[in-house]
Amino acid sequence: MIFIIKVTTNKEERVVDMISERAEKKHLNVFSVLRPHGLRGYILMEAEDRESAEEAAFDLPYVKGIIGKTINYEEIKNMIEPSATTISIKEGDIVELIAEPFKKEKAKVLRIDKQKEEVVVSLLGAVVPLPVTVKLDNVKVIRREEEENQ
Repeated sequence: MIFIIKVTTNKEERVVDMISERAEKKHLNVFSVLRPHGLRGYILMEAEDRESAEEAAFDLPYVKGIIGKTINYEEIKNMIEPSATTISIKEGDIVELIAEPFKKEKAKVLRIDKQKEEVVVSLLGAVVPLPVTVKLDNVKVIRREEEENQ
């Protein structure tokens, strides 16, 4: 069973550690505790039954309570499994920014961070080359480097 635990925002990591320590020390039937990326104020706990979950989280600092209903894996699958999106942007590509504040500006891709889904670009219209980090979904490729070299 997977339980949602409401915790104080920005204390999720600390609560995960405290619950893990308590579950190990008391040999509770808690199988996993995690803080999904992007979910603030909540953590997830997989336990055999509600009693084990409540005992693991009971009276810990920053824990506000266990949400009433349990959830199944399908409901949280997209938060836990890494997305298998293929990134078609390559270093050296010329892209157009499609979000503010640099909307419609053209830039050259310097670096790609697939884990964070971000890209570092250098604006072509800028007097001084300045690296800017933007989310991958805020750029679109307009010219490939290979095409330029032909």
